[in-house]
Amino acid sequence: MTLLLKPGTDWHSVTGTARRLAPEAFDSDRIRNLIGGSWRAVGITGEHVSPVDQSPILGPPRVDHDTAVAAVADAARQHREWATVPLDERAARVRAALDGLRESRDAIAMLLVWEIGKPWKIACADIDRCIEGVGWYLGQIGRQLEGRRPLPGPVSNIASWNYPLSVLVHAELVQLLAGNAVIAKTPSQGGFHALTLAHAMMARAGLPVTLLSGVGGELADALVSSPSLGALAFVGGRSNGRAAAVNLANFDKRHILEQEGLNTWGIWDYSNWDELAPLLRKGFEYAKQRCTAYPRYVVQRRLFPTFLEMYLSVIGNLRFGHPLAVEDAADELPDLEFGPVIQKVKATELRAQYDEAITMGGIPLYHGDLSKGKFLPGQDVAAYVAPACVLEPPRAWSLHHSEPFGPIDSIVLVDTEAEFIAAMNVSNGSLVSSVATDDRAFAGRVREEVHSFKFGINRPRSRGDREEVFGGRGASWRGAFVGGDLLVDSVTEGERPLFGNFPDGSRYPDTLDG
Repeated sequence: MTLLLKPGTDWHSVTGTARRLAPEAFDSDRIRNLIGGSWRAVGITGEHVSPVDQSPILGPPRVDHDTAVAAVADAARQHREWATVPLDERAARVRAALDGLRESRDAIAMLLVWEIGKPWKIACADIDRCIEGVGWYLGQIGRQLEGRRPLPGPVSNIASWNYPLSVLVHAELVQLLAGNAVIAKTPSQGGFHALTLAHAMMARAGLPVTLLSGVGGELADALVSSPSLGALAFVGGRSNGRAAAVNLANFDKRHILEQEGLNTWGIWDYSNWDELAPLLRKGFEYAKQRCTAYPRYVVQRRLFPTFLEMYLSVIGNLRFGHPLAVEDAADELPDLEFGPVIQKVKATELRAQYDEAITMGGIPLYHGDLSKGKFLPGQDVAAYVAPACVLEPPRAWSLHHSEPFGPIDSIVLVDTEAEFIAAMNVSNGSLVSSVATDDRAFAGRVREEVHSFKFGINRPRSRGDREEVFGGRGASWRGAFVGGDLLVDSVTEGERPLFGNFPDGSRYPDTLDG
């Protein structure tokens, strides 16, 4: 059956809704930057395309270095004022911001669909997790701030594009609740429209927020190492995180640097395949474009035939395609595992990396076909990647030690416990890892050896929020840990010890696994 675009979900209609909801932030021909409490028509708007169909959309309004420096100075002024506002008033304003996010939730979600290719339900969940998570902190913040005070300057937030609300905005609202003004840089790859609408709701609530767009290298001096900042919160890849760490080296600056790692799922002495299959299927959500995705499986060789039967059933029946394509105008939006990856360039890179693995001797275990996806007639599908898997990836493969950030899996077969542990630790530290096993004693031994922050037994682990601590081991993290009380501690000062992965010796909480 020929598919059609769900009526009312075209880009023109979606941005029209955003302009009606926040006319102060959106002009007809540009997005504005939020500086010093006002929306300003500064910065140069570049060309940009939607990953959904390569259609043109307004690009981010990139400011120059001097504008960023001035914006940081404005944020520092706001911070001094905000730090003196009583907690009850801060909490009331954060609640008002959450009300604004609820009212604009569907509009923000639709912007996320077009800007970063999130299927509808996953886009909605991104916003809902932000709202629900911050709501939890509102109920805990009085206790959490006992003996704590705001940082000496605003918190600068530089985050990746994949979870703009549940990671970036969530963190900002907690930082604000704790008494800090905040600065956020919009990711250059997408999410700037959604973040602009979200920050319009935050600014209307009277929160001291700054939102800037720009080239990271040009703004780093202002947004990373400015002496006016109280902290840097970074979420992204290891190369950019390493550059941020270098810039911070000469400053005694609070920092939270969340970086990538190759998260692994090990299979050993296991039998409950019906329970594992839906977990692996859900793992493909958003094309594995998240920091806690599991793209590497370490499988006991004797279990491989049974694992393979289960795995091929999962990967061969994934639902992907245009996030807004329906069979009939009255149909609900499709429930997909994933749409496009973030950019055409990234899709091309992923396909080349799969071919590279096969050329180097890897076994093409599964190579999906875009013809199985759901697309509009004549649609540009350059940013879409069908799921694929490499068995026994070559050690020299460019993705052997790093995450693909796309729907390309790899499987390593092992025979001994020592091989198992070595394969699980392939990337010098990771955020999460899991084992599927019937042998709890084995799981306990492996947990002591696997170099990941969170560890799951017969279940995946996620970033989490609220009570759950989050961080990384090895090269996957630098600085203070977050989550629950530790998120508040990371952006305040006081007598309690600061837990984190620090160059002068890591300090870990007693319990990581929850």
